[in-house]
Amino acid sequence: MPYFKKIVGDKCYLSPVSADDALKWTEWDNDVEIAIPLGDEAYTYMSLEKNQESIKKLGESKIHCFSIIDLETDIMIGRCMFFDIDQINRGAMFGILIGDKEKWDGGYGQEATRLMLDYGFNLLNFNNIMLGVFSYNKRGIACYKKIGFKEIGLRRQSRIVGGKKYDMVLMDILAEEFESPYVKKFIK
Repeated sequence: MPYFKKIVGDKCYLSPVSADDALKWTEWDNDVEIAIPLGDEAYTYMSLEKNQESIKKLGESKIHCFSIIDLETDIMIGRCMFFDIDQINRGAMFGILIGDKEKWDGGYGQEATRLMLDYGFNLLNFNNIMLGVFSYNKRGIACYKKIGFKEIGLRRQSRIVGGKKYDMVLMDILAEEFESPYVKKFIK
């Protein structure tokens, strides 16, 4: 499967999603260890056909979705997207999944997030990018804070897993708080 280097970092790059990505998406969506941090384990039984249909619809929607590709191996390790895009107020919601567990804690999530923020702020001209992360996803929260996201609120006890209640932590980052590591080097 050929991937296309839309925006490139040191460890990974973002490539437009392809119908061929549906098989990996289905594997990840049905792995509870991967799905729980996203809050998808109870709601989403994803079949290959459903993911193929979802990827097809992404091409027709206003969602900006990319596959995250390991730069060294050209293997897909995750996906990320902007959704709920507000063109008037120049904002969007952000979501990311590193599905390849061997890449967890290796800096790939941070780099892919920076690539997306660069794309969002400097090519799509967003002013505000927001996300929601469950309070038990400590790795995700730490990653977002390192990049510059700030906590802006909580949705209290919005998630129940294993009989325990967890908050959704709302975070955002503004264009003025983000330094372009990739796109700006092409602008002279």
